[in-house]
Amino acid sequence: MTQDALDWALKRGLGTLADKMGIELTEFTVERAVGRMPVDGNTQPAMLLHGGAYVVLGESLGSMAANLWAGPGKLAVGIEINATHTRSATSGWVTGVCTPIHLGRTLTTHEIAVSDEQGRRCSTIRITNLVKDLPMGS
Repeated sequence: MTQDALDWALKRGLGTLADKMGIELTEFTVERAVGRMPVDGNTQPAMLLHGGAYVVLGESLGSMAANLWAGPGKLAVGIEINATHTRSATSGWVTGVCTPIHLGRTLTTHEIAVSDEQGRRCSTIRITNLVKDLPMGS
């Protein structure tokens, strides 16, 4: 199942914004989704990783994980997201590890811990997705 889920996610893609930001998916299951993103190209004027970039990484991982959980004929869409930034990344890559907090029939909640290359947590993101029926013809 692990390789099948990763293959599904890679085939589906994370979206054009994630592509522009250089986000790469490295591990993908219902229990754990991991992706990484370069700091270079995603900074604010002070040369720190932009806070919104952390959120894009978190939402990309959390939404994809929720859609894997939702299964065929369903669509998971984000309804709430928040982030707490606790450290600034200035170079290299950051890695997000997404784990479920709640996997329900209509709501999922995931936590994404984003760390720098030294393993220091830089941001914690929480996303809640609504699981609904896929629109007809999709």
